[in-house]
Amino acid sequence: MPRMVIHCLGAALFLGCTMAAAADFDPVLQGDRPLGEPLVHPDWFRLSFLDLREDLREAKATGKGLILYYGQDDCPYCRAHLVNNWERPDIVAYTRRHFEVVAIDVRGARLVTDFDGRELPEKAFAARHRIDFTPTLEFYRGDGRPVLRLAGYRPPYSFRAALEYVADGHDRRESLRDYLARAVTASSYGRDELNANELFAPPPYDLTRSTARPGRPLVVFFEQRRCHPCDVLHAGPLEDEAIRARLRRFDVIQLDMWADTPLVTPDGRRHTARRWADELGVDYAPTLVFFDGRGQEVLRLASVVGFWRLQGVLDYVLDEGYRRYPGFIQWREAQHRRR
Repeated sequence: MPRMVIHCLGAALFLGCTMAAAADFDPVLQGDRPLGEPLVHPDWFRLSFLDLREDLREAKATGKGLILYYGQDDCPYCRAHLVNNWERPDIVAYTRRHFEVVAIDVRGARLVTDFDGRELPEKAFAARHRIDFTPTLEFYRGDGRPVLRLAGYRPPYSFRAALEYVADGHDRRESLRDYLARAVTASSYGRDELNANELFAPPPYDLTRSTARPGRPLVVFFEQRRCHPCDVLHAGPLEDEAIRARLRRFDVIQLDMWADTPLVTPDGRRHTARRWADELGVDYAPTLVFFDGRGQEVLRLASVVGFWRLQGVLDYVLDEGYRRYPGFIQWREAQHRRR
């Protein structure tokens, strides 16, 4: 992870920002296997009875939005988020000023009343909302419809930008991708070119898949130049032979998310990398988008990812676990029960 990160964006996007020390917990360098000790949530989280209609009404009455924080008490990525983001005074102050935060345990049994009045245990509620990774944060304003979802751990400069994107109403005018693009030169550092890897197929990129004649699963690496998280992915997980062996069973493509590289999408449309990334809502580099042999998107990794999580996702796709389970978390729990 970087030794220094930009941690203040401000309304003018990166103007007047200061540099802060590197994050305290790195799930790539320090390991992303389940934790040995349970996590403790910040004491400023909303004390909720998990009636989300009431939580939303009270947040709206104070001029705030609502964040649903989906986590697990042994999740290293949750630890990274809680330590690196919600222990930073500036991010804590900004979050508390603009949002109420309600925690949902994706394996929990407490009853949650959804915005439509349906009552479900936390575990079933998380499955209904298709939560594949923890932490996942869903942002809401007054009408109960989600404004933004962040699935997985985002480092401080990226998370602070997402907070401001919602709090300042930028979502009404532009996508998070476009909002972040205006700050890309201020936040980027690293290699001046994409990382090469023999796993990546060369152009031309015809990714067409057919339901009549399914092919191999496909993973598309959306990356960008001067992207430190991309460098970390290549220097870490992609150097692991167990990961590489699994990736050899995929068609693997790397695209610059800002380039006009021509391609044919899995459903047969002529496109460019830039326009396809925009259509897919890719706003974080690297983002890995997984497709089955018929060209249907299975899931995506749009966050910091380490060995254990990436290996699990590769196994989930190769095993076609998405055909038998509501999501990745439920598939992974079933694998653990079998051991």
